[in-house]
Amino acid sequence: MKRAVTIAAIAGLALGGLAGAYASDVWPLLNRSAAQVPASKPVWVEAQWPFPTDEWGKGKAFRCAAASCGTEINLYIRAKIGFCNCTTGVSDDDELARLSDFNLMGEKPTATGPGRPISVRWMKGRSRGYTAASSGWTRRSALVAAFNDRCDAIVATAIVGNDHPAAVEPGVIEFLNSETIAKWAEVTIGL
Repeated sequence: MKRAVTIAAIAGLALGGLAGAYASDVWPLLNRSAAQVPASKPVWVEAQWPFPTDEWGKGKAFRCAAASCGTEINLYIRAKIGFCNCTTGVSDDDELARLSDFNLMGEKPTATGPGRPISVRWMKGRSRGYTAASSGWTRRSALVAAFNDRCDAIVATAIVGNDHPAAVEPGVIEFLNSETIAKWAEVTIGL
């Protein structure tokens, strides 16, 4: 009798283990619609340039809503013809800071860390995240990217609706590499 109980207990544990293994392998398949949903592609919509005209003229403005990008991003991009270091380009954080458009926003934010090299089509440059302590930028940050073609620079400033600018960098750089921006850059810097 003890032997029958022992065999039944072992069989029960084995069946329970198999059922658990089956469920752990099948569960993701049953829940496929939630687990396998592809991330939405950011949708960038052109907006009106909100800043007064200065020596660099008007640029282009784009917006990506929080529903599409995870947080609201306002991207401002413009060319600075003849303003880049012709020898080294945008090769360090000092050159990136010199090219930045923070004067348009009326504040000078604080860098969140060192910048990093980027490539936008045929151009090389740098990007760097920033935050601002003033009340005007509550829960906001910025990602600045500048890249150049010889002595001409293109500066992009992404105002981010949270304090994590590095998180949006891949999406912003991807958009800067888009055909929309490439065509604008070619026309604007006269290629």
